[in-house]
Amino acid sequence: MGRTSKDKRDVYYRLAKENGWRARSAFKLLQLDEEFQLFKGVTRAVDLCAAPGSWSQVLSQKIGGQGSGQVVAVDLQAMAPLPGVTQIQGDITQLSTAKEIIQHFEGCPADLVVCDGAPDVTGLHDVDEYMQAQLLLAALNIATHVLKPGGCFVAKIFRGRDVTLLYSQLRIFFSSVLCAKPKSSRNSSIEAFAVCQGYDPPEGFKPDLSKPLLDHSYDPDFNQLDGPTRIIVPFVTCGDLSAYDSDRSYPLDLQDGSEYKYTPPTQPPIAPPYQEACVLKKTGRLAKEIRPQDCPISRADALSQPLAAPQRHTQLAPEMEDNEIEMNCSH
Repeated sequence: MGRTSKDKRDVYYRLAKENGWRARSAFKLLQLDEEFQLFKGVTRAVDLCAAPGSWSQVLSQKIGGQGSGQVVAVDLQAMAPLPGVTQIQGDITQLSTAKEIIQHFEGCPADLVVCDGAPDVTGLHDVDEYMQAQLLLAALNIATHVLKPGGCFVAKIFRGRDVTLLYSQLRIFFSSVLCAKPKSSRNSSIEAFAVCQGYDPPEGFKPDLSKPLLDHSYDPDFNQLDGPTRIIVPFVTCGDLSAYDSDRSYPLDLQDGSEYKYTPPTQPPIAPPYQEACVLKKTGRLAKEIRPQDCPISRADALSQPLAAPQRHTQLAPEMEDNEIEMNCSH
């Protein structure tokens, strides 16, 4: 698939490169801010699952550019440096990560916590929705450690069958919970964003990262919260509804008649999890039998078994598109 067809298919991917953003997801945070004024009065912000760094870019310009603003970005993956952004390569399910965030803020809590992380989607919606719910709750858990009373929490959410259970848990901690869909988010995607404002935990609540994810344990000592199991939250669309449609293909012909020139990505991801599939695609071996000794990725040499039986071909994972790099978070 050529570069031109890729650019033509996704207008926000093209605009992100032309405007210097690391990924198209930058427009999502900008449109959420237009609707909810997320950055108003914010001096300390945390970006969870930050790689490749488009949301950290926005925060550094909107908050860090004020001089007194501080931005901390957290991700398991390495991320290229950004001016005004302190990076932590850590796990958001670990208490040590929360302590390190507070340490960077010199003991002060954060005003805003955002999370645009998502699992490597499988296409099995029930599995993807469950994994995304786990990721959101892990981000919520760490937010309860670092967020100030009255603060704001924004996280990606998949609108699935049991999404109201997540809303009910978020509503316990925040006075206002809304579901927002930015214009730059594809209409065909179940992706949306939970915008939670007015952090107000229940009286006596103590943040605990000993069990950061949902499990099947119903120990009363751990499940210290009581509340409704079903609530309905408002659904809000963000951004100019007459602007570019993220699901539509636009021509590359510019309005002033000038010739379109390809713009490379501002910052490619560092060691992405789909790197092996990209290398195999470029060498024309994506759907062929691959022997460990022929694979250019060093970790393939450590495999204890061959990737495929000799008489068969191996169909590896499909190529991840450059405009989906913000979806690759290992949490």
